[in-house]
Amino acid sequence: MSTKHIPTERESAFLDTVEDIRHEREIINGLAPFFNDKAPEDMLSFYTEDEVVKLRVLKDTERDIESRMPVKLTRHYYELAKKSKPIQRIVKADPDETNDMTGSEDPGNQMDYSPVEGLLHKYEMGLMYVVSTCSAHCRFCYREELIARKEIERQDGTKAKKGLAKIPEVVAYIKEFNEKVEANGGRHPDCGREKLREILLSGGDPMVLNNAKLAAWFGALAEAGIESIRVGTKEMAFYPQRFDDTFLAMLDRFHETYPEVGMHFMLHFEHPDEILAKDDDGNYIKDNKGFLQWVPETGKAMRGLTSRGWLSVENQAPIIKGINDDPEAIRILQREFKRCGGENHYFFCGRDIVAYKSFNVPIESAWNILNESQKGLSGVECHARMSITHYKGKTEVAAVTNEPIPGLPGSENGVVIMKLLRNSHSAPDRGKVCIVGRNPNAMWFDDYEDRVLYDEAGLFEYTRVKKDAPKG
Repeated sequence: MSTKHIPTERESAFLDTVEDIRHEREIINGLAPFFNDKAPEDMLSFYTEDEVVKLRVLKDTERDIESRMPVKLTRHYYELAKKSKPIQRIVKADPDETNDMTGSEDPGNQMDYSPVEGLLHKYEMGLMYVVSTCSAHCRFCYREELIARKEIERQDGTKAKKGLAKIPEVVAYIKEFNEKVEANGGRHPDCGREKLREILLSGGDPMVLNNAKLAAWFGALAEAGIESIRVGTKEMAFYPQRFDDTFLAMLDRFHETYPEVGMHFMLHFEHPDEILAKDDDGNYIKDNKGFLQWVPETGKAMRGLTSRGWLSVENQAPIIKGINDDPEAIRILQREFKRCGGENHYFFCGRDIVAYKSFNVPIESAWNILNESQKGLSGVECHARMSITHYKGKTEVAAVTNEPIPGLPGSENGVVIMKLLRNSHSAPDRGKVCIVGRNPNAMWFDDYEDRVLYDEAGLFEYTRVKKDAPKG
């Protein structure tokens, strides 16, 4: 594959317009600043003396908190956390994190679908790791293996850290894949997929990159024939000032240059405390008409995106114990996000990351929380679905019943109905369902293995793709 990407004339003209400015996120990296009193004086109280002692004792042991997941915090997020226990829980290290290290180093065996380093091509779209950090670090992060730079076992048995995507390799793969699709009448000859037309920039958080690096990806993908670009980011929560005039101007110029390319921002807000302003007593601030007021910087950033009608803004978030396992909080979040022009996409059951039992809410509880939260929401406010990521693909937890199904043994306490929303390659199993008997304590699929009642989707009869299978 090519080792250098040479921009086209149109691409270069776009890139020449990009402006970068320096952002001061005032980040605290690691626990050492709290251990050694080196953090800003007003931020030292983020951890109590007792918490510091308990975390320090674990340092350099097999239960070292930072070995599992690095600690990171921005000034903006700290200011929100001062008035919010849920926000503290998102980024504050806790000794309980390493009580039980059960979990997968590569959730969903994602590396089975990595045709080139840093690119996953499992579904109809491609996902790229373009950076391995964020402005702050969620303790429950689904990508803890990437953020913590852990070595992951590949299909061939070798171990290596997950690499980041590079423009020349990704562009070459896209062009080669799509050429084979076109030559074969619209379907890839090996995997049966249609054109690779959509790419998700992920990581880490793409928004920690400067405008020039983001623009380089946007332009290269557009020139490679990508029809739709997604940006997955929690930066609007951690540091909304990143969505400044220079960034918005870059987006505008990209749209002027490539008006045919769709642009979508997938934001990550777990709790309304991340977006709504609070008074000194911790109550949401309302205007004289009763409207809840957004955090000024966050509201400005959100309006900056939603005012551009040619792009979409959606929110997705896991339901995590002690953060948003509260129907009222989830209800407010959905209502406010839609009011500001965004769309509610997914709420997730927690993934089987290492130490997931410290964070995940039982699957049935998560469904009930979302279902309860959507009572009282209008039809346009309650679009979000409950998803859990199986090896075969994203799976909707479609229903949890309380009553037995007549004539169906094993359904005496009710059932959970799951439906495959996305499926690898040509998605042959999309839409198929699986029904299991209820287990209120189940946090992962394994907890239902002894009560499968109907499995058209094959969620409990699956095997990994073979290492010599086509990766296209």
